[in-house]
Amino acid sequence: MAATICSTADDAVAGIADGSTVLVGGFGLAGMPFDLIEALIRQGATDLTIVSNNAGNGEVGLAALLKAGRVRKVICSFPRQADSYVFDALYRSGEVELEVVPQGTLAERIRAAGAGIGAFYCPTGVGTALATGKEVREIDGRTYLLEYPIKGDVALIAAHHCDELGNLVYRKTARNFGPVMATAATTVIAQVTAIVPTGALDPEAVVTPSIYIDRVVRADARRLMVEGHR
Repeated sequence: MAATICSTADDAVAGIADGSTVLVGGFGLAGMPFDLIEALIRQGATDLTIVSNNAGNGEVGLAALLKAGRVRKVICSFPRQADSYVFDALYRSGEVELEVVPQGTLAERIRAAGAGIGAFYCPTGVGTALATGKEVREIDGRTYLLEYPIKGDVALIAAHHCDELGNLVYRKTARNFGPVMATAATTVIAQVTAIVPTGALDPEAVVTPSIYIDRVVRADARRLMVEGHR
């Protein structure tokens, strides 16, 4: 089944409900779906749980969504950076909840959701505050924590090019969390810099097959480069 090609980012995010868990691709600014996030702000969905690598930079992307008061909880690996002052202020004032997940564990919890894995054991976080409340098990003399998948109602990701079916290729480090998030959400929405005819992409270069993609919209390539889409 082919993805729906949307004419605007607003069309692409239509129907995202209040209280949704939204997986958001990106590593800092690289691979951040800026147009989709701004459209989500305009769309008005609130009480969101955001799953991403970090909690926003400056006042763009996720930081703008946080500043707009649309986020109830953030699940991420790096909530604090030099320019994460929007999240920092909201968290300190008790307006946003936080769940910190080590980066590798975050990626694997998302991948597990896409792969249909019920849970898995991981040694990361053993003996730290991150182990609080988790089942602990010893396997072959090593201690592990039981981790559960993270599934999204929606995934917002950015890719480089796609074809008219919705097959995606990524550019350099902008690939980051996009591929695993695309497998782990009920509705997957991608913004891309170009949509090419079906057959124009090298099949060996396709990272995310169209079967995982529900909606695609073409974003402003110049703006993506300015804001860190590398």
